[in-house]
Amino acid sequence: MFDPALIEAARVSKAWPFQEAMKLVKRYPDGKPGGAPVLFETGYGPSGLPHIGTFQEVLRTTLVRRAYEIVSGGAPTRLVAFSDDMDGLRKVPENLPNQELLLANLGKPLSRIPDPFAAGYESFAHHNNAMLRDFLDRFGFDYEFVAASDRYNSGAFDGALARVLEKFGAIMDIMLPTLRAERQKTYSPVLPISAKSGIVLQVPVTVVDAKNGIVRFEDEGETVEQSVFGGQAKLQWKVDWAMRWYALGVDYEMSGKDLTDSVTQSGRIVRALGGRMPEVMIYELFLDANGEKISKSKGNGFTFEEWMRYGTEESLGFYVFREPKSAKQLHAGIVPRAVDEYWQFRAKIPEQPLEQQLGNPAWHLLRANGYQGGDGDSLPVTYGLLLNLVGVLGADATAEQVWSYLGNYSPDLDPAQHTDLAALIDRAITYNRDFVAPTLHRRAPTSAEAAALRALDAVLASSGEEASAEDLQTAIYEIGKREAFGFESLRDWFKALYETLLGSHQGPRMGSFVALYGVANTRRLIAEALERAL
Repeated sequence: MFDPALIEAARVSKAWPFQEAMKLVKRYPDGKPGGAPVLFETGYGPSGLPHIGTFQEVLRTTLVRRAYEIVSGGAPTRLVAFSDDMDGLRKVPENLPNQELLLANLGKPLSRIPDPFAAGYESFAHHNNAMLRDFLDRFGFDYEFVAASDRYNSGAFDGALARVLEKFGAIMDIMLPTLRAERQKTYSPVLPISAKSGIVLQVPVTVVDAKNGIVRFEDEGETVEQSVFGGQAKLQWKVDWAMRWYALGVDYEMSGKDLTDSVTQSGRIVRALGGRMPEVMIYELFLDANGEKISKSKGNGFTFEEWMRYGTEESLGFYVFREPKSAKQLHAGIVPRAVDEYWQFRAKIPEQPLEQQLGNPAWHLLRANGYQGGDGDSLPVTYGLLLNLVGVLGADATAEQVWSYLGNYSPDLDPAQHTDLAALIDRAITYNRDFVAPTLHRRAPTSAEAAALRALDAVLASSGEEASAEDLQTAIYEIGKREAFGFESLRDWFKALYETLLGSHQGPRMGSFVALYGVANTRRLIAEALERAL
């Protein structure tokens, strides 16, 4: 199925997806017994809408899955996206509608709370689960969706729940030392759901009949004996995670750094149940623009929809691929660079030897979920250059205007033949309107800068519209090197060009910008800057 040279190179590659995949090769040197698929899992808590933290976990797990398929020589795999929708609603996220409705249902399983969005779904969890599936489907993930409520309510987890009751004492021995003294008094691995209130109860539980799932507990002052089967209870988080690994036979799951302790305790519990802990990877969390942890309840995350307004699926994939064990900020400001870096890496693939391709983020992303297009595709202009062009055109710029200027740069560009570029033009216009245009300020040049601009104008006057980007760049360099203008470095000269002509502190290769915007139009920008100097 895979070329032997690819398999051999992948097995020794330092790229993190292959290194993670080799954990599974060591787990099953001869493949999973009986030829069963290796099971990858990702988890989702549907108390809030999906965000990029959810997305990145599924993408990174998919990358490891695809890497394992290569290093194993084509072993079968499955990916389960699991929603913990039996969890009780502990607090109401601030960014959700119908707060009173949610407050009235605090403590109930998420799958048994009315949909606050009033969108026609059976419950709050059913709405958010649908959003999760839509979220993942838009990227083309190959996954199986599993809801905790379906497994609990149908009895599919009953056998595993009976096992938890059988090992109740061992689980308590694992968990109690990790809890504060006050919490120890009320802790139970099993959380019965009150037949009176429908609330997931946090009360001590006594096992009456493990085999038949009967437990005893206090509910509103009354001693109750009740089955834990058929959706009448759920498990405490760390126990629930371990039970899921045990019941489903999970082989690989990654999680954020904030769940490190949960991974440790759940691993001990699954072993107590007689199961095997999956291979795990702990990744660092995304931070918001202020360096704070992204929280679904606070609603301070940068969403998939927001990224797609300004960037592309591939650029988001590129950003989350890089350095999963390092914390990174996630906000609109990082989108343009991610777009351009993705295309830079993608363009390198054909010229790279196999070993370097295996470390190229774009190589992995192209194979994750069936991207269309050749490995070596490239864009005729960068996203950064588009943003500078749109910035000069103003907040009311249109796609038609941008395409007309692109004709200066490359006469053969056709929107129908360059769909990736067409999509980026629309996004550049939106990004400029939302973030760039309100901040642009073209300052007046200093007297020395004005002299340099006049020299540049003279060069452009003799260049003509047919001048190449490289020739224009060379001419601009030469002006910046002249001692008469007093620039300490070429960086100071280009900074002056950006600030006086474009209104920003950074910008593109100016030769490329002039070729794109046009010599005459650039001379008009220079004239306007010189007027400000007066």
